[in-house]
Amino acid sequence: MNDVLRRAMYDANLTDVDVSVKLVVDPKTVRNWMRGQMPHRRTREALTRLLGVEEEVIWPEHPSMGENSRPAEIAGVYPRRTSISSQNWLSFFESAKAEIGILAYSALFLAEDARVIRLLREKSVSVRIRIALGAPDGTNVVERGIEEEIGEAMAAKIRNSLALLEPLLSRDGVELRLHDTVLYNSMYRSDDQLLVNQHSYGIPAAQSPVYHYRHSDDSEMFDSYVTSFEAVWSRGDQVH
Repeated sequence: MNDVLRRAMYDANLTDVDVSVKLVVDPKTVRNWMRGQMPHRRTREALTRLLGVEEEVIWPEHPSMGENSRPAEIAGVYPRRTSISSQNWLSFFESAKAEIGILAYSALFLAEDARVIRLLREKSVSVRIRIALGAPDGTNVVERGIEEEIGEAMAAKIRNSLALLEPLLSRDGVELRLHDTVLYNSMYRSDDQLLVNQHSYGIPAAQSPVYHYRHSDDSEMFDSYVTSFEAVWSRGDQVH
């Protein structure tokens, strides 16, 4: 079953019949897609436009067409983090079967999304979820606040996130740590997919580019970022 497609249709308030009417296909064809069958390219494009979700999110195992000029592990590039819709974030984490990882200073935009928090709570039954946020009183959080010209607001954003994430900490599958490291990028992992949000001096992360990586047998960048995530995680302090 393609659970990500099913979830995207549910969130768009569309049934298999609705989709079949809008795309002019047989309802049985839509049900086959929901069972895991891959639509043809033009139909995939029409379907993703209808649902407002990226093709790579619904079918992460399928390489994008016509992108031989860039490494295969790069599934997509966003000019800024705000280019990624809340539905895309939800579908991204929905696809996880074993591992979800979040590494940021505050990740407040996720913590404030009740649907994401609900999804993480549901996923924690079978998925390992690790969240690493900046230590509010840490040196590097103070520096980042100065860089973005928001001062103590950076620490306040982290404290808000911690308050919103606290209910998740009672779940066995959820771990949260605080780090005091320089983050050159924030990372968001869903199994073999990785969203890397670049950090630039003086520019908020929300306005900085995001690279979408997909792991493969010859991945180098994906593996390098995961190694970095693990290094920060190992130095973090557990939050209970």
